[in-house]
Amino acid sequence: MNTTFLKKLGLKKTNEGTSTGLKTIKGKSGKIDSYSPVDGKYIGSVNITSRKDYDKVIDTAQKAFKEWRQVPAPKRGEIVRQYGEALRKNKDALGRLVSYEMGKSLQEGWGEVQEMIDICDFAVGLSRQLYGLTMHSERPQHRMYEQWHPMGIVGIISAFNFPVAVWAWNSMIAMVCGDVSVWKGSEKTPLCSVACQNILQGVLRANKIPEGVSSIVTGDYKIGEYMSTDTRLPLISATGSTRMGKIVSATVGARLGNSLLELGGNNAVIVTPDADLNLVLAGLVFGAVGTCGQRCTSTRRVIIHESQYDAVKKGLVKAYKQVKIGNPLDPKMHMGPLIDHDAVSAYLTTIDNIKKEGGKLAVKGGVLDGKNYESGCYVKPCIAEVGPNFEVVQHETFAPILYLIKYSGNVEDAIEIQNNVPQGLSSAIMTNNMREAERFLSVSGSDCGIANVNIGTSGAEIGGAFGGEKETGGGRESGSDSWKAYMRRQTNTINYSTELPLAQGIKFDF
Repeated sequence: MNTTFLKKLGLKKTNEGTSTGLKTIKGKSGKIDSYSPVDGKYIGSVNITSRKDYDKVIDTAQKAFKEWRQVPAPKRGEIVRQYGEALRKNKDALGRLVSYEMGKSLQEGWGEVQEMIDICDFAVGLSRQLYGLTMHSERPQHRMYEQWHPMGIVGIISAFNFPVAVWAWNSMIAMVCGDVSVWKGSEKTPLCSVACQNILQGVLRANKIPEGVSSIVTGDYKIGEYMSTDTRLPLISATGSTRMGKIVSATVGARLGNSLLELGGNNAVIVTPDADLNLVLAGLVFGAVGTCGQRCTSTRRVIIHESQYDAVKKGLVKAYKQVKIGNPLDPKMHMGPLIDHDAVSAYLTTIDNIKKEGGKLAVKGGVLDGKNYESGCYVKPCIAEVGPNFEVVQHETFAPILYLIKYSGNVEDAIEIQNNVPQGLSSAIMTNNMREAERFLSVSGSDCGIANVNIGTSGAEIGGAFGGEKETGGGRESGSDSWKAYMRRQTNTINYSTELPLAQGIKFDF
């Protein structure tokens, strides 16, 4: 395996895991060893952040915030623009690292870095559009308006499946808003965090930006606990499982902090009698097997009208035979490995549970072995025929398992099946019937944060706010007006008269 891209990103066999932005603190609490799920080989180690080092990072971030918030927003945007340019220069190397350390295909690795570049472009424009509102006062010669101020330190907790993009969604918007950030990346992909920080450090250093505008801390759930309980962090943005999100939400809420949660997805595609099967098959295959089924927007369920069921099933079985599984750094491969052996165990357990409930396997799945699969993390995509009320369908398994569910009524029946799960991230309907499409998008249609027509559940653009409802957490990141989550709103009233009238006409003479 050619790993020259590691050197281009400033990575060595041992890397520092705690950085205040310009200066690195050497941790003394042990190390995290990173092994690639691609070939099982050791990539490097990252120091785990101790409590003492964590406090140093936060102290430095607090000092940096006092300076950074005074920098005009368009000038903050200029720093983000430069970071976007640095990412363009490092897109190939960083994309390869994402692919090698996480296991997604090289095309998806490059695509993830492109998302980072896109959000930088978005944030640059946003830096000149942090608008407030002016409203009419009921009192004469008074002016009333709203403005937005930065919150302070934004704590970012991200997951392994998008080891660089989700951080950028949060941190780049936070930067133009005047916030500073402290990032705990996944302990399963620690080198991706270090690489992103190395690239950003170069930009910060060149512009003499105060130390601590962007920092990383490395470790397991204990680091997340430090952040969630820390009153110095007014906002925690956490991406991961619903179980993790409930813990973060309760902990941050107990100290009356703010949380932005992007949690589990159990995403469905409805296929109606009027669906174009060419679109259906293309959308389903990528949605189900892309990133080896480890996207929060991966397609888990297909709710198919009985008139289309056999054709869709037959088309999927044929398409799955053409999916190439192997080293994701090979551009010919469609699907790489699962992240680790725990993920493989969860995949196998779910297949067993499908059988126990009486489900039928249209594509059996299984673990691959042999010369090209030494890591033990490569699996075959699986297709299962199940009923809408199967217990296994209520839960998300981060693996390429696709459930086929038949419905026989109208589109309202299909929507009811789709909504009957605890999660509510992404959804889609495949139809050429305008009424069905509009019904799906109506107030009584899909209950998800994302609802698409004639495209799949996976592959969101950064221009739209990303997030979901119910056990998905209710947060919104990336585009639209998601910037408001990273700022505090302030209402201001100015009296420019020579009198002091009270609101609601109250008289208080003395």
